[in-house]
Amino acid sequence: MAKILIVDDEEHIRFLYTEELSDDGYDVITADSGYKLIERIGDEKPDLVVLDIKMVDYNGLDLLQDIRNKFYDLPVVLCTAYDTFKEDMKSIAADYYVIKSFDLTELKTRIKQALEARPPQDEEPDE
Repeated sequence: MAKILIVDDEEHIRFLYTEELSDDGYDVITADSGYKLIERIGDEKPDLVVLDIKMVDYNGLDLLQDIRNKFYDLPVVLCTAYDTFKEDMKSIAADYYVIKSFDLTELKTRIKQALEARPPQDEEPDE
């Protein structure tokens, strides 16, 4: 079962995503900000991160750069209410860019695609 980390400062969004993705069989964990996000990723080892861009105290695009610097192959889906950030050069580091909606069809599709494209992480190296 894939573990997904939802990073969003809106409680109702975290709740909705948790309910929907858990129903689809994912193990979902959440964070309400970018505070110590890199350490949390290191501890929790999620298979994918769904990251909001506009949060009260954090810029998701800056957090995305931090994630790429430390966990370069971790799939990240940017999920925001604003399509204007799609033009920001920092957003190209994300695997997918999804506009927030209460219909989670596109988000679920992008999560599935990102997880399928990721190489297996638990394989033992050949000796």
